[in-house]
Amino acid sequence: MNTAAKLGSYALGLAVIFGGALGVGQVVDPPAATDTPHDQGHTGDDHTTTAQPSQTSNTPGGLQVSQDGYTLNPITSLTTGVPTDFKFTVIGPDGQPVTDYQVEHDKKLHFIVASRDLTSFQHLHPDLTPDGTWSVKLTLPKAGAYRAFADFVPAGGKKLTLGADVQAAGDYRPEPLPHVSRTAAVDDYTVNLAGDLVPGRSSKLTLTVSKDGEPVTDLEPYLGAYGHLVALRAGDLAYLHVHPEESKQAGPEITFYAEAPSRGDYRLFLDFKHEGKVRTASFTATATLSDGHAPSATHDHSH
Repeated sequence: MNTAAKLGSYALGLAVIFGGALGVGQVVDPPAATDTPHDQGHTGDDHTTTAQPSQTSNTPGGLQVSQDGYTLNPITSLTTGVPTDFKFTVIGPDGQPVTDYQVEHDKKLHFIVASRDLTSFQHLHPDLTPDGTWSVKLTLPKAGAYRAFADFVPAGGKKLTLGADVQAAGDYRPEPLPHVSRTAAVDDYTVNLAGDLVPGRSSKLTLTVSKDGEPVTDLEPYLGAYGHLVALRAGDLAYLHVHPEESKQAGPEITFYAEAPSRGDYRLFLDFKHEGKVRTASFTATATLSDGHAPSATHDHSH
């Protein structure tokens, strides 16, 4: 399959992850805006979840450690500052580690680790052993609470996003959520965000990538797409429901349609590949309505 055809296949919608210009990710049905309290996106509570047999359609992905009989089971303790072989399993309905997965977006499983204060984010792809144990090199920048997400499709099953809280021992000093901004810088690149998150309906977000002031028009495919966007709600780290806009253009614009389930703050993490390297641009956005007008993401905002 050529690159254009492969990228076009991502227009079906993805979960957890916004896929850009044909993005990759996963789609989870979020709760309607009226189902989620206004302050849910601002809570600092640690929403540790317990195993449950099923997840309702109104529950955003990543909030539960178990769904439909599958459970995310971390094995390794976390350390900071040095690479650690982090291991975990996914326990199936039969009580045994799952060993058979469908390949989706070039991988059998996407593993995401984010700090609870949303200042640290990693998107990783672990290796699977025959006994069902996943292993990945993980280096954490600081001590504290983290949320680990596994995005996968078990053979013969449906797409799942499971989340588990993990702790890195040490002196924990949470940082405030970064200010709301429409511009993010990483290395020599600048990414600009256009559009607003509006609770309860689909919102168009367009990210434009430039390098040294010049638009980047030769983005390279990463996991079968030109852009890969993860969105997490501050407080509980729920994923948003997203649809990518199909495009054959390799930049500079990458467009998504996102549905924010509630008012509140969100962190957006855009992975893009250029000149052989994957980089991540991070934004804070606020979904809110004031006097019937769409929210602005240009104001300063801190906690």
